[in-house]
Amino acid sequence: MKKRTVVVVALGFAIAGGLLYQDAHSSKNSSAPIVGPSNSETSLPTDTPTEPPTETPTEPQTESPTKAPTESPTETPIELVKPPVKVSPAFALLADSLPSLTVKQDKKGAAIVTNTSSLYVLVNKQRNLPSDYEPKDLVVPDVPFSFSGNSPKKQMRKEAASALEKLFKAASEDGIKLKAVSGYRSYSTQKSIFESNVKRKGEKVANRTSARPGQSEHQTGLAMDISSASVSYGLEESFGDTKEGQWLAKYASEYGFIIRYPKGKEGITGYSYEPWHVRYVGKIVAKDVTRKEVTLEQYFEAAEEVIRPKA
Repeated sequence: MKKRTVVVVALGFAIAGGLLYQDAHSSKNSSAPIVGPSNSETSLPTDTPTEPPTETPTEPQTESPTKAPTESPTETPIELVKPPVKVSPAFALLADSLPSLTVKQDKKGAAIVTNTSSLYVLVNKQRNLPSDYEPKDLVVPDVPFSFSGNSPKKQMRKEAASALEKLFKAASEDGIKLKAVSGYRSYSTQKSIFESNVKRKGEKVANRTSARPGQSEHQTGLAMDISSASVSYGLEESFGDTKEGQWLAKYASEYGFIIRYPKGKEGITGYSYEPWHVRYVGKIVAKDVTRKEVTLEQYFEAAEEVIRPKA
């Protein structure tokens, strides 16, 4: 009796345990499909589709189209419109003395230069010096003259006078004997010379061989007429054919002078060929003018085109 009772009890426990195991196993299996699919369905749709569309389309659409059109069209036209201007050292010296910047009209309509004291002042038939202009630094250069005694026409501006002394010294060392004939002339002196030439030669000839008052470079104090014994110290075209005249034409620029009225340029300068008339403009400009074989008028015109090009 006791044994049967024990067996029944044991059997009962076994059945109960089996039932409990099935419930637990069944419960675990039934919860897995709920949690698993739920996690994968929630994370995959939100992580995968959401991030790529946000990053990928945004970068190419915002950066690429915006930068390319903005940088390219703005920079290129600026370089084309404003290229760098190269100005030679000689032209740079003339920047403040350009003809277009240094002239005004007086009451009678005459063109009066405004840079009278400049070493690069341009004086000609179209550009007049004021009647009262006289350089403030006139001195007498230590060179031989074709005449004796004191005279204003022995004078030159200080820098030009110093350069003339060096030119004469170099000529002497080369066996060339030069003499100075005529330097500074006042407005009134030039007026007397021109009127005298008109009486002797007529106005048309006088206008080619001498300057009207106010239009003479001699009034600037930067010019000197030079001659030699080979032409009796006269101011003759034949001086250009002498060894002295040829030496002067070749070496004047080394000391800052140019032959102001060269042969073949009469239509530009307005004056006949004057191999004796030298004008001081400094070594840099003188060498460039001589090398290019142009007149001072042509040289200034070229400088204007570079420094102040027309639109």
